[in-house]
This record gives sequence, structure tokens and C-alpha cells, in this order.
Amino acid sequence: MKTNSYLQRLLGENEKILLITRQHWLILARNILVEALLILAIFVASLLLIILMNIAAVIVIPIGFLIMLLPIGSLALDVARWSNSQFILTNRRVIQITGIFNKTTEDSSLEKVNDVRMVQTFLGRLFDYGDIEIMTASELGVNTFRRISKPVEFKTAMLNAKEKLERGDEYHSEDVQREDIPALIANLDLLRKQGIITEEEFNQKKKELLSRL
Repeated sequence: MKTNSYLQRLLGENEKILLITRQHWLILARNILVEALLILAIFVASLLLIILMNIAAVIVIPIGFLIMLLPIGSLALDVARWSNSQFILTNRRVIQITGIFNKTTEDSSLEKVNDVRMVQTFLGRLFDYGDIEIMTASELGVNTFRRISKPVEFKTAMLNAKEKLERGDEYHSEDVQREDIPALIANLDLLRKQGIITEEEFNQKKKELLSRL
């Protein structure tokens, strides 16, 4: 799965990306349609000024181009915002990244997720987009991913990842080698320091890993 360097720096040791999605393309299309119509209107108006009012093209074209830069710039900004807004599911948390130059990152640990609610309108079901509301035990309370593409797939993958994490599959696998255990404990300690898992959860999983030595 192709990821950017910023996202890679956010990941903890042994943290794996399961799914990346964005807002549905219709949300972007709705915004750029207005801007495209404005660009077309400016172009047509410039032609009419030249043809019907006999205004010199050398005057109309530069002015029309300068005015046209406004909707063109707005269109480019909308595309950049859409492209840089991501909803990421890893094997430990869900992450929301927004911003082009100044980045804002919000994440919720899967272990702290209490419930997941999906809301889809008729058009949402038709074009496969909707809102995902993540109820957590953290201070944020509810984290909402609005109008994301393929919300059913995202919700299902998140619940499956949460169940797997709660079962401790990542740390209980028979494939875990003795030499891997210190690294896993160090990773758990990092999650504890980041507040993703509690002190009690850290001690419990550490004890389980040490019992395998």
C-alpha cells in the first residue's frame, strides 16, 4: 500500500496500515463544478466583449485571464485539500489527517473505541459514501469521519481490527519467536507512553509475553 513519508513517521513500531480512504469524489466534484462554471463564464464573457462590443482583445484577454486565476486557484486548492485529507485504519488505531502545509492529526485507539455508528443518506447508499461516528472513552468522545468513501468497508475493517487487537492476536501468535519478545515489550511500552494503552493493559500483556521466555 502506497503511503507518504508524513504518514510513515506517524506509525509506531510494528504498526501496520490496513486501510486508507478519503472523502468521496462526489464531494470534490460538487466543489469544482461551481469553479469550472465560473471559469467557463469568464471565458464566454471575454469572447462576447471582443465580438459584440468590439473591445480590443489585447485589453480583454489579459484582464479576463487575471480574473480567471481566482476560480482556477480555488479549484486547485480544493483538489489539494481533498488529496491531503485522509482517513487511515491501522492494526491499533484510526487516524484522521487534514491540511496541506499545516497538518492536523487526530487518532483514536481501537482499544478505547466503545461503539461505531454509520450514517448513510439515500444518495450515500447509491454512491457508496457516508459518515462514520466513532464513540470512544477518550476526551474527544466522538470522532466523526464525514462523507467518506466506502463507509461499510471501513467500519467492518475497523471492527475486525478491534476484535483482533482485543484477542491479543498480535502478541499471542505461535509464530512469535523468543528473540522478538523484547522488541514487542518495547513497542508496548511506547504505546503506553503515547496513551494508546493503559498501564494495566501494558503490564498484563508484558506478563503474557514474559511467560513465553
